[in-house]
Amino acid sequence: MNVRRLPELSPEERTALFDRDAGVADARDAARDIVDRVRTEGDVAVREFTEEFDGVTVGNLAVTDECERACERLDEDLRDAIEAAADNIAAFHERSAPEDWRTDIDGRELGRRYRPLDRVGVYAPGGTAAYPSSVLMGVVPATVAGVEHVALCTPPAEELPDATLAAAHVAGADAVYQVGGAQAVAALAYGTETVDAVDKVVGPGNAYVTAAKAEVRGDVEVDFLAGPSEVCVLADGGADPGLVAAELIAQAEHDPNTSVVAVTDDEALAESVAAAVDEQVPERERTDTIEAALDNDASGVLLARSMSEAVLFTEEYAAEHLVVMAEDDEALLNRIDSAGSVFLGEFSPVAAGDYASGPNHVLPTGGAARRFGGLSVDHFLRSTTVQRLDEDALGDLRGTITTLAGAEGLEAHAASVEKRFENE
Repeated sequence: MNVRRLPELSPEERTALFDRDAGVADARDAARDIVDRVRTEGDVAVREFTEEFDGVTVGNLAVTDECERACERLDEDLRDAIEAAADNIAAFHERSAPEDWRTDIDGRELGRRYRPLDRVGVYAPGGTAAYPSSVLMGVVPATVAGVEHVALCTPPAEELPDATLAAAHVAGADAVYQVGGAQAVAALAYGTETVDAVDKVVGPGNAYVTAAKAEVRGDVEVDFLAGPSEVCVLADGGADPGLVAAELIAQAEHDPNTSVVAVTDDEALAESVAAAVDEQVPERERTDTIEAALDNDASGVLLARSMSEAVLFTEEYAAEHLVVMAEDDEALLNRIDSAGSVFLGEFSPVAAGDYASGPNHVLPTGGAARRFGGLSVDHFLRSTTVQRLDEDALGDLRGTITTLAGAEGLEAHAASVEKRFENE
């Protein structure tokens, strides 16, 4: 892995770093066709696309009844790990949940209340691979929020992994369907003979899943459009290069399109990180995927002229995962506002957040952390403002309201206020 000097990056290199493409545009036409067919043909289209894309002829699309049995079959250590992770995720999201409030401001009783959505659909990648963590990250916050019906879609397989089904049971999913890809998003959004329609669809997926979410957005709510995973490690000269390299490699094993970046102001550390990456990669199992991600134009070890320049880069990069390995990590964090999830110190690997520490691992990518945060209990709630005014409070606002209503030409608005003071 080579070290590049941050100030010497070409315009093309900067574009690759900051315009990280989720590949959604290329998948949009195909996703639109899939969504349209599922919307009009229901289960028939879902089954056809399942055979075409997944190579599986599905018997029952609904596999909810299998989940409890899968949990019973599961290896005890894995079941305990799933349950422990679910408990930690629930505890974090319970602490994060907003509370109803009312307050008095000059006789105006004002407040806000929160109520769960009625029906939510969670997408979790899978199929022959098992990703129980994605199931937990989508379903647990919804159940914590109090959503009445939580449906889970995960890609089909000749034999679905027990870990995926068990995670759905532990997390509290009400319905589980073996449907993947864009067709799963469409089924959740519009409903089929088997899959009930929901109010919101959340969860990560490939470019076709993301493109389908873009297509249905407006007919249902979605969380956000996420692309390939990414990490930025901000490190000073005291960081352990082996640990920095391990973070880059761990993220790189997700996908060939993953973006992994380390930025530092210490040249010796930069060179040591690059060397450590080259040394560690052959020790890993998914070497082809890792090497492809490391060769990605959006990946690399970057040398800044100062830590201030490194911080400015980090803020502009707005990483999905930000790891800070520096003596003054809190001070550096205070200078960075844009990141999906932050991991401070040598003993806070991204893997902790991926699986078990509690915060959600469904996070904004491609610089979207400049605009919004990751999946949370808030995504499963709707808020309503509440107000009660007494006569004096309305009287205090009377002139303000009628003056503004007059300026907008809305005479009846003003009259609705004046009507209340006719007996003065």
